[in-house]
Amino acid sequence: MEAQWRQGGRGRGRARPGDELAARSGAAARPPAARGRGGARAAAAGASGECRVLLSAPRCRAPGLGSRRWPGAPAGELSSLKKFDEIKKANQAAAKKLVEDQLSSSSEDDDEDAEVKQGKILDKTFTIYTSQTDGDASELERTRQYMNEAFQSGAMTCLICIASVKRNQAVWSCCGCFCIFHLVCIQKWAKDSLFLVSSPLTDDDFGKKDYPWPCPKCRFEYKRSETPSRYYCYCGKVENPTVDPWLVPHSCGQICEREFKPSCGHKCLLLCHPGPCPPCPKMVTTTCHCKKAKPVPRRCSAKEWSCRLPCGRTLLCGQHACENPCHAGDCQPCPRVSKQRCICGRQTAERLCASPQWQCDQVCGKCLPCGNHTCEQVCHAGPCGDCPRSGKRSCPCGKTKFTLPCTEDVPTCGDSCDKVLECGIHKCSQRCHRGPCEICRQEVEKQCRCGKHTKRMPCHKPYLCETKCTKIRDCQKHQCRRKCCSGNCPPCDQVCGRTLGCRNHKCPSGCHRGSCNPCPETVDVKCNCGKTVIKVPCGRERTIKPPKCKQLCSRPPTCHHSTQEKHYCHFGRCPPCRQPCQKTLTCGHLCPVSCHDEALVKQTGLHQSAGPWEQPSEPAFIQTALPCPPCEVPIPVECLGQHEVSPLPCHSANPYSCKRFCGRLLDCQNHTCMKECHHVTKLNSSADGKKAGPECSQCEEECTKPRPAGCPHRCVLPCHPGDCPSCLQMLKIKCHCKLSVLYIECLKLTCADLKEKELLISCRNQCPKELPCGHRCKEICHSGSCPLNCSQKVKLRCLCKRLKKEVQCSKIQEGQVSLECDALCKEMKRKAYEIKEAEAKAALEEEKRRQQAELEAFENRLKGRRKNKRRKDEVEVEQSSWQKYKNLIMLPVFGVAVVMV
Repeated sequence: MEAQWRQGGRGRGRARPGDELAARSGAAARPPAARGRGGARAAAAGASGECRVLLSAPRCRAPGLGSRRWPGAPAGELSSLKKFDEIKKANQAAAKKLVEDQLSSSSEDDDEDAEVKQGKILDKTFTIYTSQTDGDASELERTRQYMNEAFQSGAMTCLICIASVKRNQAVWSCCGCFCIFHLVCIQKWAKDSLFLVSSPLTDDDFGKKDYPWPCPKCRFEYKRSETPSRYYCYCGKVENPTVDPWLVPHSCGQICEREFKPSCGHKCLLLCHPGPCPPCPKMVTTTCHCKKAKPVPRRCSAKEWSCRLPCGRTLLCGQHACENPCHAGDCQPCPRVSKQRCICGRQTAERLCASPQWQCDQVCGKCLPCGNHTCEQVCHAGPCGDCPRSGKRSCPCGKTKFTLPCTEDVPTCGDSCDKVLECGIHKCSQRCHRGPCEICRQEVEKQCRCGKHTKRMPCHKPYLCETKCTKIRDCQKHQCRRKCCSGNCPPCDQVCGRTLGCRNHKCPSGCHRGSCNPCPETVDVKCNCGKTVIKVPCGRERTIKPPKCKQLCSRPPTCHHSTQEKHYCHFGRCPPCRQPCQKTLTCGHLCPVSCHDEALVKQTGLHQSAGPWEQPSEPAFIQTALPCPPCEVPIPVECLGQHEVSPLPCHSANPYSCKRFCGRLLDCQNHTCMKECHHVTKLNSSADGKKAGPECSQCEEECTKPRPAGCPHRCVLPCHPGDCPSCLQMLKIKCHCKLSVLYIECLKLTCADLKEKELLISCRNQCPKELPCGHRCKEICHSGSCPLNCSQKVKLRCLCKRLKKEVQCSKIQEGQVSLECDALCKEMKRKAYEIKEAEAKAALEEEKRRQQAELEAFENRLKGRRKNKRRKDEVEVEQSSWQKYKNLIMLPVFGVAVVMV
């Protein structure tokens, strides 16, 4: 440190502890007070008032600081004192600035108010986005993580200088990995990267090509023109955003409005934020991949969707359709297998439909046009072509051409070969020959690769001298040391080995110029139990706070419990045990009060005051195990008469009287005990608990059980259990028709159902009642009205009285049956009518003849003829045709009628 202070005093006129160490570690543009080890110690000494680092101050030399001398002091001591005052002021200013920076840093807001404030800021940032998604914030987890790191203590770390990124510092964010760096650090990084890339170039080539510089973390390449020069917010709208405690650090507070990636035409709706933009929340109407389904509204970030129906698009084979579910992009090759011929058509094999063309392993073998040779190609299409040995052919050296049949080989021409050998300088001196030429054996004067030595040797052998190259490699530190180097020295193959900014590891890269890359290692910062781990850049593990662990504390309990009360992992002593004691009491229950193995008990009476003038001392507390209190577990206890169950404390749980009536069923099974709740001795363990015991009262009542319906007699027994005995007295009752008196047992009548009662009260005689039709009721003695369905058989005739039929009387009364005349009846009626008319006509004629005869007889009598003469003269009355043939006609007609009936 003394040497460093001297160097700083000589070169700059100001002490800069740690600059040389920072330069060696490659930490570019680090503030001296915060980066250098000596500066940190000096700052700490200035803040704490210690002066041990100032002991070397008198040794520092600061020329040109003034020529003021103290009285009686030499010139060297005055300059040393003045230098001491300046260093003291510088250390105090550095310490003050360090305290202010720590107070203004976002890494110190870990109290509850800061967490509430952080939650409000996040809600305000996500308000516009969540209003588009109906409150769904599941897509904001990655962005929320970046924003939480912006608030969390020590989470935002510059990977170049390994220091925390504070609110009031200018920063730059990578658009590839969204990592945040100090603006000064990334400018120095870009400058060094461009210098390292362009340093091997010559002066003529420098500046002609725009070489990129990479991001220190993700190696995303930026152009030289994209080197950041100004401090912007995350969205790039506001330059030098103001520090607002109610906004995300380094945010402008305006709407982001960056294009979504991949671009969809919409812009980000969050407020200016770190990290990537969330997926687009807008709703768009889109169809599926195969365009078969109807368009549906979906999130713009998930607008590509599958309807899960078969794709159906024609595959490249042109024969089959895609059977895969609706998918994005081109269809897969046809998976079907079919029998296909090879190109030459000789073989057939089962192959995928997507690759129909294939070659077999057979040689063509077809005869060429020359007729002497066969085709040596393997499975080809089209004609075989001409014979390769036909036409003009050259000799092996190519100088002479011959026209020979294809069956003859081309001879050598006898001239020199003159082909260029492998050395590229000399030619083959042999005569024209077949096969490759020999190696070059001529001796030449060869120069080594480095050009310092020459030697005569065969041309085909390389010549390397033993001289080692003394040039400095591109690392500008080590010599090439390669034997016979051509001057284009390879990159340095040694390991850099410089200590990185983390102070824990050395640079593993090859030896190089400029600053080393940031330490690629990460360190796990664990909680007390070691289950919650956060990864921080190497070198930050000494300053970052341990993470808040959400796992339960795994320390063994200090009380009698096997496991302690659930609480999160922590440092320091565990809180007092608040679990239930759960010790087994004398009654068998578990103690329900809180654990009292380590209770603080106040000690009293240990110290007696000597008098009233003595001030009372503070009470002393000792940690001791208290005995368990009396058991207060409610025990269900029955009263003496088992009427109710009341919960009583376990320590006072005894039988008691509830002051109710006993209520147990007496031996009569009809009445209950009216004594006050009392103890009842159980004679039989299997007996009913509601049955009276010997201590209960005895029943002295008469039997009051209800009699069967219809029984007018009383039970002859006193109050008794079970059913009453059957009633055996006789009842006098009339039958249904009221003509007979019956004597029936009361038991039979009361126990009978309706049908049996109907039979018991019936006298078994025919009912004397007359039906409306005039016939007598055919039923036996019965109750109620007689049935109207008279079953008496009566004769029914047709109108002509020829047809007759026997039917029930009820059907005739109901009009259900009628007998009509048939066709024969009508024919007989007609014939009878004709016969009647014929008889009437014949009778009329007969009457006329008789009257004529009588008239003639009367006339004859009047003439006085004699009797004999009258007999001779009597006119015989001639019979009519009906009188002659009526018997012959009527007999067949009546016979037919009888047969039909």
